[in-house]
Amino acid sequence: MEIKAIEFRDGRLALLDQTLLPHKTEYLECKTVSEVADAIRDMKVRGAPAIGITAAYGLALSEKPEDDANILLEARPTAVDLKNAVDFVLSKNLDGMDTLDAAKEWHNMIEEKCKKIAENGATLVKDGMKILTHCNTGSLATGVSYGTALGVIKKAWEENERIFVFVDETRPRFQGALTSWELRQLGIAHDVIVDSAAGQFMKRGEVDFAIVGADRIAANGDFANKIGTYQVAVLAKENNVPFYVAAPFSSFDLGIKSGDEIKIEERNEKEVVLDVYPEGTRARNPAFDVTPSRYVTAFITEFGIHKKIKEVEEAWKSIPV
Repeated sequence: MEIKAIEFRDGRLALLDQTLLPHKTEYLECKTVSEVADAIRDMKVRGAPAIGITAAYGLALSEKPEDDANILLEARPTAVDLKNAVDFVLSKNLDGMDTLDAAKEWHNMIEEKCKKIAENGATLVKDGMKILTHCNTGSLATGVSYGTALGVIKKAWEENERIFVFVDETRPRFQGALTSWELRQLGIAHDVIVDSAAGQFMKRGEVDFAIVGADRIAANGDFANKIGTYQVAVLAKENNVPFYVAAPFSSFDLGIKSGDEIKIEERNEKEVVLDVYPEGTRARNPAFDVTPSRYVTAFITEFGIHKKIKEVEEAWKSIPV
């Protein structure tokens, strides 16, 4: 079953409300830029590519897109796809293109990029492999038919590879539940594990490789992704498990030198402090962490599989304008 997480119809933006999944499948309709920004901020829509597509369509709802762009840009600060999508629509609009047409073009571009990422990454998957993933990186997170990291898994499964997936629970927002829901729709065998169990399964030799997405990748290869990614990468290195990052070029920010320049969003402590804690318990809740490039085996992009960011940049520059 194909999941349509984002649709623009009848002058409104329809978003599959991810806060209700997997128990309810309901769409939220946005008619204004502010409503779109609220949906992004409240995590009704999640995942860097999906946030970017949503913001692009948000500008299509605006009568003054240049003035309203900051409303969207301030919704969530870490993922660079949002800014790249907004910049793309504004640039096309200045050149005379209608904002809705520009948003649709961006959406189609991400569709093609993710499909190529899936095809490239699937070449790494061998029959019988066990793969560990963190956070949600499927159609829900990208707004297109193939995800990034989960798109690689989906494509390999479509090519008749027998695979098994370990799904990190991904506290505190439990994005692992969304990944499990998508895998169930596809019929791919998997188990959900608590985040702190990843190292145990790697140590026992039950994980052939780990694969994640990314929200912002710096020029030196450091990257921000959902909180907990850093520890997965360190554990993978310690246990000689390959660690791959699957992301479109829209998630690269070559204007910053390293991960030290990435702003990390910190969210409300209520997401962490569940009912099991005594009243008055305080918490810290960074939504992302930064993983140093030395832990990355390779980046999987629409251009291919790259061990160095320089290779990604050269591939991008080689595309005819």
